Amino acid sequence: MEPTTTGVARNGDTELYYETFDPSDADADTLLLLNGLGSQLNSYLPEFCARFVDAGFRTIRFDNREVGLSSKTEGPPPNMKKVIAATRARESAGLPYGLPDMANDAIAVLDAAGAEAAHVWGMSMGGMIVQQMAVDHPERVLSLTSVMSTTGNPKVGGATPEAMAVLTTAPPMDREGAIEHSVHGREVIGGSLYDEAWSRELGEAAYDRCFHPLGTAFQMAAITSAGNRTSSLEAITAPTTVIHGRMDPLIQLSGGEATAAAISDAKLVVYDEMGHDIPEPLWDSYVAELKELAGRAR
Repeated sequence: MEPTTTGVARNGDTELYYETFDPSDADADTLLLLNGLGSQLNSYLPEFCARFVDAGFRTIRFDNREVGLSSKTEGPPPNMKKVIAATRARESAGLPYGLPDMANDAIAVLDAAGAEAAHVWGMSMGGMIVQQMAVDHPERVLSLTSVMSTTGNPKVGGATPEAMAVLTTAPPMDREGAIEHSVHGREVIGGSLYDEAWSRELGEAAYDRCFHPLGTAFQMAAITSAGNRTSSLEAITAPTTVIHGRMDPLIQLSGGEATAAAISDAKLVVYDEMGHDIPEPLWDSYVAELKELAGRAR
């Protein structure tokens, strides 16, 4: 399935590249997909988007700032030790942007695509961004789906040592080394539905489209500086589903459980074989959950 339209949204000086996949119904609800740390829009494969289009949703995917065809921040990456210390002290870390700015990026995409409101579906870091959207822009969020994400409370959702090593180890700069690094990382965090051939295809596509590992540090600093969002999540009124994998070693299940507990009337859906990934065998289940959630939103 090819995108119906492509475009560039603007939030101040930041440019966000996006693509839409449109169903035949011009009045269909919009679904906005948000990516995880360091991931480009092609992490949501066209076949994945097509499942939601076939279910009647106008589906939009976009590159967060720092990845793909969107803006990149100039200058040296943030010092994470200083960011963590400032966040714990509830002081400003002096960063170029934070999680609310990334939520505003997503709103800019909706504006550019002509969508007054949308169902928002975010995985990992994307889950944190859609949570922030529902807090800061409740009138733009029809429903919220937070996937393999967490609240920012350091007591929940922590990574295993093996998964943390994947997250914090810089990839090699050459194509072959970077792809092998990506494949290995997905194997560590992917759960029992891990597919090596599929992972390699994703790694190759990501490298060839845009390899910019420096941007990950800026994204990591932005989400770290947000701190514990539990109290703000309690204000969310959008119908919410929280999806998590029981085998997730990067953001463990307690992060999803805490998210669902913080948001009023949130539904928690746990898949026993799911790790920190969105494997194809679960796609139809994700679509079914969104359809059920959209029904609640109406």
